[in-house]
Amino acid sequence: MERIFDEELKALKGRILALGGLVEEQVQRSIKALVDRDSDLARTTIEEDHRVNRMEVEVDEECVRLIALRQPAAGDLRFLTTAMKIVTDLERMGDLAVDTCERALELNEEPPLKPYIDIPRMADAAQRMLKEALDAFVNRDAALARKVCRDDDFVDDLNKQVFRELVSFMVEDPHTITRAIRISFISKYLERVADHATNIAEMVVYMVEGRIIRHMVP
Repeated sequence: MERIFDEELKALKGRILALGGLVEEQVQRSIKALVDRDSDLARTTIEEDHRVNRMEVEVDEECVRLIALRQPAAGDLRFLTTAMKIVTDLERMGDLAVDTCERALELNEEPPLKPYIDIPRMADAAQRMLKEALDAFVNRDAALARKVCRDDDFVDDLNKQVFRELVSFMVEDPHTITRAIRISFISKYLERVADHATNIAEMVVYMVEGRIIRHMVP
């Protein structure tokens, strides 16, 4: 019975990684749609969101089934409860990718305001945080999870930098206000993606060490 449970947990890890990979791809495609002004890609990415939603529900239901059927204790119970929280964060990241695509569709109808420089940098950093947070989850690596928490500051700083630059555009030319606001929304979406990756990392520390580090310096 214990061996079967171990196999079930292993399969569950694989499903969470698959969901994480899909979400990472959604974020990447949303930024590509923005930078390349590819409205077809934006629409396709929005349409694919149902896959993220379905996988989130399936993993959540599997966690509930395993808790009820196997009645795990200690570390295994922390793993399953952590998994349930992680997939919620992943699903919300998928929603933020959809939000980004919706803003991209609006921006693609207007002349470009400026070349996108910091937005892709934010996206790359947020995706790296997501990947490392999931690696930390699978490998029970609390040290890597803490690194992800620290990396959140870089994305926060970029978000502030983007906002300051956009304010200067709006002050100098009121005709840029609508476009600047939409870009600031996208910057905030990416900042939230990084926040969700941080949430996952914090839960990994709890899973591994039994310590809650939310609102604390990791």
